[in-house]
Amino acid sequence: MSDEESIIPAKEHVFLDGPKSRGYELGFAWRVFKQFIKGFRTLHFVGPCITVFGSARFKEDHPYYVQAREFGKRIAQLGFTTMTGGGPGIMEAANRGAFENGGQSIGCNIQLPFEQHENPYLHKSVTFEHFFVRKVLLIKYSYAFIIMPGGFGTMDEFFETLTLVQTKTITQFPIVLFGKEYYKDLLVAIEDMAEKGTISKEDMDLVLITDDYDEAMSHIRHYITSNYKVKPRKRKWIFLEKR
Repeated sequence: MSDEESIIPAKEHVFLDGPKSRGYELGFAWRVFKQFIKGFRTLHFVGPCITVFGSARFKEDHPYYVQAREFGKRIAQLGFTTMTGGGPGIMEAANRGAFENGGQSIGCNIQLPFEQHENPYLHKSVTFEHFFVRKVLLIKYSYAFIIMPGGFGTMDEFFETLTLVQTKTITQFPIVLFGKEYYKDLLVAIEDMAEKGTISKEDMDLVLITDDYDEAMSHIRHYITSNYKVKPRKRKWIFLEKR
């Protein structure tokens, strides 16, 4: 072994070996496929949803938790299912608001070594191994998206949803960014993107930025009732979907 080779940490040799074997990649693709089918089976009949994104780290007495709980209540009153990432914090609060007020409450959880555990306010829950599978399901069944204060994961979900709407990959469903003070610096950065031409100034017209429950829910209600007829799915059992 040369002097140059001896200074490379052992774990880096894994990457220098190149791609995994074809058998490994086939197994990975099969595991991903099974996760999607599990998600489709669990969520096929949950009804039209509104997804609430936000941090897992806020406790029950935090104002953002209280606000998310109110959103769950109002989503239930609108007749929609509340969908979240199924964990604690903002997710628990929104699920709890729906659960305690006669609404349907759904969680798409993720396997993590810390922080994430299924909250107790779920009528249905499905846990995924990969974030990208989870995000597809969180977006697939929803007619609107409420973005509460959060960290990297919430930003990932916000920008992916916004990009999908912007590029017309999904229908132009309403997006609510809730928390003007929390997101003020982010909005400055987004305005700077528009000034520099990396996004169009019209792109942020896709997002309602507010601190007002009534304004948020009115925005969602108006858009949905003006553009869609929400019908329950006919119960055709193809993948042995769960009731």
